[in-house]
Amino acid sequence: MATPYTQVLPLPRHQHFPKPNPISKTVINDRYFENHPLVLLIDICQSIKQLKQIHAYMLRIGLFSDPFSASKLIEASSLSHFSSLDYAHKVFDEIPQPNLFSWNALIRAYSSSQDPIQSILMFVNMLCEGREFPSKFTYPFVFKASAKMKALRFGRGLHGMVVKGRDVGLDIFVLNSLIHFYADCGCLDAAYLVFENMQTRDVVSWNTMILGFAEGGYADEALKMFHRMGEENVRPNDVTMMAVLSACGKKLDLEFGRWVHAFIKRNGIRESLILYNAILDMYMKCGSIEDAERLFHKMGEKDIVSWTTMLVGYARAGNFNAARSILNTMPSQDIAAWNALISAYEQSGKPKEALSVFNELQLIKKAEPDEVTLVCALSACAQLGAIDLGGWIHVYIKKQGIKLNCHLTTALIDMYSKCGDVEKALEMFDSVNIRDVFVWSAMVAGLAMHGRGKEAISLFLKMQEHKVKPNSVTLINVLCACSHSGLVEEGRAIFNQMEDIYGIVPGVKHYACLVDILGRAGELEEAEKLINNMPITPGPSVWGALLGACRLHGNLELAEQACNRLVELEPENHGAYVLLSNIYAKSGKWDEVSMLRKRMRECGLKKEPGCSSIEVHSIVHEFLVGDNSHPQSQKIYAKLDEIAARLKHVGYVSNKSQILQLVEEEDMQEQALNLHSEKLAMAFGLISVAPSQPIRIVKNLRVCADCHAVAKLLSKLYNREIILRDRYRFHHFKEGNCSCKDYW
Repeated sequence: MATPYTQVLPLPRHQHFPKPNPISKTVINDRYFENHPLVLLIDICQSIKQLKQIHAYMLRIGLFSDPFSASKLIEASSLSHFSSLDYAHKVFDEIPQPNLFSWNALIRAYSSSQDPIQSILMFVNMLCEGREFPSKFTYPFVFKASAKMKALRFGRGLHGMVVKGRDVGLDIFVLNSLIHFYADCGCLDAAYLVFENMQTRDVVSWNTMILGFAEGGYADEALKMFHRMGEENVRPNDVTMMAVLSACGKKLDLEFGRWVHAFIKRNGIRESLILYNAILDMYMKCGSIEDAERLFHKMGEKDIVSWTTMLVGYARAGNFNAARSILNTMPSQDIAAWNALISAYEQSGKPKEALSVFNELQLIKKAEPDEVTLVCALSACAQLGAIDLGGWIHVYIKKQGIKLNCHLTTALIDMYSKCGDVEKALEMFDSVNIRDVFVWSAMVAGLAMHGRGKEAISLFLKMQEHKVKPNSVTLINVLCACSHSGLVEEGRAIFNQMEDIYGIVPGVKHYACLVDILGRAGELEEAEKLINNMPITPGPSVWGALLGACRLHGNLELAEQACNRLVELEPENHGAYVLLSNIYAKSGKWDEVSMLRKRMRECGLKKEPGCSSIEVHSIVHEFLVGDNSHPQSQKIYAKLDEIAARLKHVGYVSNKSQILQLVEEEDMQEQALNLHSEKLAMAFGLISVAPSQPIRIVKNLRVCADCHAVAKLLSKLYNREIILRDRYRFHHFKEGNCSCKDYW
């Protein structure tokens, strides 16, 4: 009867495999096992099933006890196209004394897997057993695993072992992998030192160093290395050119990028689809759509990367019609292409369009959303305040069994916070075990924007107790929390501790936060002194913070100075003119108001129109001032009349000064105050949102004092919770009270 083994891999029925005699095993030449028919069959296996059958027969005849034969089995099970690392490891564990070849095979396989830590553990176990010593075929893959794990300390220890290993320490393959390790870990100085001390270098050495500089953000150094490579007569290859093109793209050096393209043609560099895609990407990043289009149309072969590069390039340039056309004409629309368009819309401040594409993806179901899709969609929900859709995405993640990593956790916390449900954000934060610096920072930011400054600081301290080192963004969020809650002393202390305790040199945004903290507290003189003594050039955010403080406290002289500096840096910043105009209007200086608005007209500047949005039944409704385009406009305006009557009944008088400060167009009448977009959204919310649910409104500009006062009264008159988010913070209104600490 034929065995299962011979059914899969047929051999002549008379073929017999002699069982080795354990006694004579030590004297049998290794060639005996190398040429054994079963060992030879391992090399032609096509599936894990076949390999397991060979394994079973090897056990049956005693061949598995031979280290060479067993190592061949491990090599096939761990490195072949049908590999199974779990099976390979089980086989390895059955070998009494695995040889170096077996150790190396598993170390190599794990280094390329999703679990590279296993490669490092295998290496450590090999050292602990002490029977085999690492060779030049061991170290490169341990360095590879260390690079993937960003295990800098462990890698440095490996480096020391390599140096002591003499012959290993001179091997070019080992040294190239060491350069790659240091570059991947961001230690470019160490990588360069290894490179410089190499006795011999090949093109891989140069490529690794050039790519390390390019990907590490040192494009100039990458290009210098390329020039030096030419001076030392080292012929570049296609990998070199891809690294150089990457540097050109990061440096936005179109002229040199074109020279590189011509160099490739002149020098007979092997042209491949991957190289063409690198050229295409360089042109798009450098903003030359014409060059990219020309190359794209000439390319005989295109893959998903080619099409996606064009799509992303068009989207970044704001040409969304062309981007959409590319998506429609792509031969294969994978999820990366959809993500590119959704991300482009979201990052360009077009969240509605981003969610429209996301919904379209859901309907056609040609590609399943992945982590990137969901993060982009959640970010768009956060921008719009679309909590219903954001909550639906959260449920989708749970139902699909998608594992919550730090990216998704951060996006969910950010979405719930920006949609006004900070309690849900806290619930999300508390439900996860793995929290990186971005998760902690997102939660600190959520508490900050809701005016819960002391809680934000408490969480910031708890973060350090958990041994999570804050980054630059974390410190910005904590300082914002101090600003929104009027915590002046706490803000000063945290800012002063940044460099000494947290190792973070204050940047422009940190200074802007401190100026805002001091300015809101009326410490304008200290804020001005801080700006004048800054070790870095004050940016627009710094002068904008000072200008906002001047508006608060009516300091005309300092406001004019701040406005002039702000306009110098950003000539098209209409917000600076509007703020100064508000200060003039508040002081009754109408001539200056007219002069300023005339100057805005001459410069072609227009105030950004106020827009408020509200989500009802997962649909986002937007309102402009005096808007009558909504299908339910008649009901909305009827509700506004009812609101006006009830407000009048309780003795409320409109704050007329706001008309002069925030009027959208000069020829608008005083009734514009009653038709602000926030009020239209509130009226729509009162007739559309269930009484048990809060009315959540998002405003693109600052909420004016009159709308703030009206919202506060409406929360009492209609017994409704109103959550209003403007450009800067949240305003929570309930039973006639406002939880936010704000200033006008």
